[in-house]
Amino acid sequence: MLTVGIAMLQGARHEHMYSIMRAAEIIDAEVEIRELRKASDVEGVDAFILPGGESTAMKIASRSENLYSKIWEQIRENQTPVLGTCAGAILLSQQKLIETSIVRNAFGRQKESFQAEIKISIEGESNFPGVFIRAPRFMEGSRYPMAWLNEEVVGVLEGNTMALTFHPELTEDFRFHVWLLERAKQRE
Repeated sequence: MLTVGIAMLQGARHEHMYSIMRAAEIIDAEVEIRELRKASDVEGVDAFILPGGESTAMKIASRSENLYSKIWEQIRENQTPVLGTCAGAILLSQQKLIETSIVRNAFGRQKESFQAEIKISIEGESNFPGVFIRAPRFMEGSRYPMAWLNEEVVGVLEGNTMALTFHPELTEDFRFHVWLLERAKQRE
């Protein structure tokens, strides 16, 4: 049984839960989803999801329970697989858990949110329905790109850490969540 921890402070948490359960069905894996709200919830997690939301508010909200500091420790010490989307990608960059730098809200405000077909490279190249909501932007591209909007890098994979500026949990395409579960299974 794989335990997937989802930081429950903001963002499309329930959509990520749904996506993980569908991904588990696809690869025939037994999964327990753990809602992460405090540091003690992190112990024994096999993979993490850091949803979108407002990154500054998420950091402030997590301080009293030391949630994020415990997650960062677990990722650094154990190379625990992690999927960070939108604000989750920002937090990964701020913590230097990816070397790719990122800037907040670079695609514009809420009204500039959009959907576009992107190119991804997970087990070969294919298209994916990208959903961008107040999306951040990687500053100088990346040495580890794995998703592109036209020529712009919108997703990176550095070791066991995947950071996306878009929201795969808002689609019916579960490949990113399948990736997370398969990466966690490899570590069993």
